[in-house]
Amino acid sequence: MSNKVYDILKWIATLVLPALATLYAAIAGIWNLPYGEAVSATIMAVVTFLGVVLKISSNSYYKNNSENEEE
Repeated sequence: MSNKVYDILKWIATLVLPALATLYAAIAGIWNLPYGEAVSATIMAVVTFLGVVLKISSNSYYKNNSENEEE
């Protein structure tokens, strides 16, 4: 994964999606939109998944760089 892709996904996972989940939950409650809890929970599940994938990618990147520096 390139640094640019990683940075974009991290921005989406840490800012955009949580804000979207909160926004929809709030608006659904105010305007009686359908599936407020389900939509918000689904978005947060995606956030959690992206967080795990990004953490694994980050750990792999740092592990590979530290091994290359030792050589």
